[in-house]
Order: sequence, then structure tokens, then C-alpha cells
Amino acid sequence: MLTIFAQFGSMDRNSLGGKAMGTEMKSSDGAITLSELREFASFPGATQRYIRRSLDVAYFRADAIKLWSRDVVEAASIKAQQKRYDGLPELRAIVPGGNSLNGIEVFMGQLVVLTGFDLSQERLHNFGAYRFLYERLVGAGVRPWLPAAFCAASCMPHLDPDLRRQLLQSISEAAATASGWSTREPAFFPEWVEKIDG
Repeated sequence: MLTIFAQFGSMDRNSLGGKAMGTEMKSSDGAITLSELREFASFPGATQRYIRRSLDVAYFRADAIKLWSRDVVEAASIKAQQKRYDGLPELRAIVPGGNSLNGIEVFMGQLVVLTGFDLSQERLHNFGAYRFLYERLVGAGVRPWLPAAFCAASCMPHLDPDLRRQLLQSISEAAATASGWSTREPAFFPEWVEKIDG
């Protein structure tokens, strides 16, 4: 049985460029949130764990090392992730507003390097899981840039060739050639769940 605890709309939306969800929720908002829940539930357990851990690191929701590390290797991985994620506020601030190539070098460079780090952790095995995480890390404005960053990072030589193949084959033609993207901020931010004996 899958148990999911989530935070709905209580993340700092100012850092994402959106507004926090109020107490009133339109039925369409509820349907979209339910869709986000279902998408998260479709990911393997290790992917779900990595997404929750990453959001804790990004938003300082908890002591990530204390909460998530099971051994010294995982503790070191979380410390490296914390250093990489220190640049997230700057990355959120420089998300391009349009489709122009003017001035995107810094943004794309930082996005590809951060993506390369997360993919190297071997917990995000497809574009869907990557997109789900990065919409929450950076905000809805990053959506048009995710296919390019994902493909660039998936080709990096530090990744195992089999993983590179798996990642590149996971992006659909529709995702790679979309003509438009939603500007709605994500509402569902999954969190740590304490196991309940029962």
C-alpha cells in the first residue's frame, strides 16, 4: 500500500514566481493536483525517495542528512547535493521569460550542470521523473528548457553508457517538440512519510 504525505501550496511560491494556493480550490485545480499525485505514485520507490529528499534539500524543509542518509555514502551524496542546490535561488531568478536565445548561456549552463548531477545519482531514470522534480525545484517557467537540459546532461560522459541510452530513449517526441507549456505552478510537493506500525 502506498502512503503519500504531501504539502499542497505551502511552499514559498515567491521563490517560484507564483502565488500560494488559497483555501479555496477550484475543481479543476483539484483534478490537476490529483493528476500530480498519481504521476508521483507511478515512479519507483527509489525515485520517489530521491524527489522527496531533493525537495527537502532545496527548501530546507528538514535536516536532510539526518532524515535521509542511511550510510556514509548517502550522507556524502546529500552534502554534495546541498552544495549544488545552493545555486537554485540564482537559477530561479534568471529563468528566461521567452524563447529567445539572448543571454541564456548562464542559465542553461547552470541548469545542465545541476541536471547532470541529479542524473548521475541514478534515481531519475526517465524524463518524466526529471521534469516532475525540476518543475518543483525551479518553477513552471523552466518547462520549455527542460527537454534541452535533460538531453544535454543525458549525453555527458560521466554517466554510464547504458544509463545515457535509457535516459535519452525516455523522452517522448511530444515532450521534445512541444509548441507550448503550462505556466501553472505545481501544487503537490511530496514529503517524508514516517512508517506506522499496524
